[in-house]
Amino acid sequence: QVQLVESGGGLVQAGGSLRLSCAASGWYFSNYDMGWFRQAPGKEREFVTAITWSGGNTYYADSVKGRFTISRDNAKKTVYLQMNSLKPEDTAVYYCARAYRNGGSTSERDYDYWGQGTQVTVSS
Repeated sequence: QVQLVESGGGLVQAGGSLRLSCAASGWYFSNYDMGWFRQAPGKEREFVTAITWSGGNTYYADSVKGRFTISRDNAKKTVYLQMNSLKPEDTAVYYCARAYRNGGSTSERDYDYWGQGTQVTVSS
C-alpha cells in the first residue's frame, strides 16, 4: 500500500536543530521529485523546499535558505529535512509530498500525495 510518513518533529529552542524524515512505500520512489511544505496555526500552507528525483537539484524558500537542507536516499525510499538555526517563525506542522510534475515545483498543485505531518515547535 502507498505510504508517506513524516517523523522527527519536536520542541526546540531558537538556534537549535531538528532532522525530519519522510519514509515512502508503494511506488517507484526514485522516479519522483519530493518536497516539504509547512503550515503554522492560523496560516496557509507554504512551500519550504524540494528535491529532484535524482537528488541533483534542490530548491528552497527564501525564508529557509542557508538554514535548511533537503536530501534523499532512494535506496531507503526516504527524504530528509535537516533544520538548523531554527527560529520561532519556523513553528509549524511540516508535510512531505510527492510531485506528479518533476522539475522542482514550489506549488502545492504540483504534488499529488501527502503525509500526515509532524509538528515542529521553536521556543524563544
